[in-house]
Amino acid sequence: MSKNEDHLYVTSEIGTLRRLLVHSPDSGLGKVVPSKAQDWLFEDIVHLETIRKKEYDFYTKILLYFLDPEKIRGRLESIDAEENKRNFYKPDHEAFFRSEKVIELQWLLGEILEDGPIRSKLVASVCAIEACSYETENELYELSGPELSKVFITGSFRDGRMLFAPIPNFIFTRDIGIVINDHILLNKPATQARTREALLAKYIFFNHPLFKAYHNNVIEIPDTFNHFLLPKEGDDKRVSLEGGDVMVITKDHLIIGVSERTTMEAAHQAIKCLFKKNIVKKITVVKIPKKRDYMHIDTVFTQVKKNVWVMLGVFSKKAIKHEDADEIERILQGARKEEKIRIIQFRKKDLENPQYFDNLEDLLVDISENDLKCEEKTVFIYSGNNEFPFDAREQWTDSCNLLALREGVVLGYDRNDKTIEAFKEKGFNIIHAHELIEKLESGILDTDKIKDTLILMPSAELSRARGGFHCMSMPLLRDEI
Repeated sequence: MSKNEDHLYVTSEIGTLRRLLVHSPDSGLGKVVPSKAQDWLFEDIVHLETIRKKEYDFYTKILLYFLDPEKIRGRLESIDAEENKRNFYKPDHEAFFRSEKVIELQWLLGEILEDGPIRSKLVASVCAIEACSYETENELYELSGPELSKVFITGSFRDGRMLFAPIPNFIFTRDIGIVINDHILLNKPATQARTREALLAKYIFFNHPLFKAYHNNVIEIPDTFNHFLLPKEGDDKRVSLEGGDVMVITKDHLIIGVSERTTMEAAHQAIKCLFKKNIVKKITVVKIPKKRDYMHIDTVFTQVKKNVWVMLGVFSKKAIKHEDADEIERILQGARKEEKIRIIQFRKKDLENPQYFDNLEDLLVDISENDLKCEEKTVFIYSGNNEFPFDAREQWTDSCNLLALREGVVLGYDRNDKTIEAFKEKGFNIIHAHELIEKLESGILDTDKIKDTLILMPSAELSRARGGFHCMSMPLLRDEI
């Protein structure tokens, strides 16, 4: 079987995307209350129907047009008809699109829960985590796989009874794991709010037939010795790792971020494990400030082309242009201690002599020139066009968190005006999702012909959940570049 026929093979962030895991916004998002929002890692409550009907649906359509056009081309009028009540997008409905390229997590979970022994184990595990009553546990055993899958994700029965908290972060599928070549590195969430996510993901990857050939390739990062004696927070010896802090650069080179959600100890354990298994030859650790502003490294930078990167200018060599600042203030702002970044690169063949980079730009130039052998000059597109206060405002709404459908074709939010200007200045085409869909449906455009393009997605509500399209995707299969 060639790599393009595999279910699982990722060697870059920008190779043509062929298969990914997603999760459609579920009713759990509509149950986030202000008093629990930050505990559940949300900055605000969001309007579920707007996300579903006017935002995430565009994401689903774009993914299907690029990855599985037979599922959608020629059917838009029927799919969007009011009488169909959006059934095309509902994972538990018989009219759901059920693509084998744009794969819904809830669908996979429902399928493995049809297996009696797996259902028994997972019901017991979830009920233990959520402290359910014995009566509730027995009631859950009686549900079908699809019904139980929905309960595990939303926390509610069909009759509206809530059993436990929802897991609204499940839409951010990047964080449950990362495909590195033909292996899956599972996450270890930093917060209690994502414990159930990690459990459900583990059962899917170890038990679903889609991943049967890769069971021996699923990697779980071990905890440190006596980890149960360590403090719950504030200790770097804890092991927590989330997929937003892991980027596959080439088949030999991986980046691991150390951030608010991923600890240095997790990076240490991952490096040991990945080198021991000969999965990669080089791992770069990028340590960013532990600030909610940044969260993961993919909120600070993502790749657009071999030689093009979008990034937050505060980590660059260039001073940010403050509209009302004099030269002294710009220099002082650029030297703020809390914005420091540390970059260390390890090579398997020479662990005792790591390479250090002074800033993020130097690392990305090295990747473009030496890892990717790009002869063109490395180009940086800055959040907010590197202008204060737009740099920080637009980074907060995921201007740097872009998903590449193929090299040079990326998805981003339409609200980040200054970043869009920066893309235009670098020669990129800009097109809104609704306009692109119309052109693809009419045949005016073909996905194979689209190059160097930023596709703008509606973002009034989705962006308030603090995650972009890089967060909302777990690539399973990309073409090699």
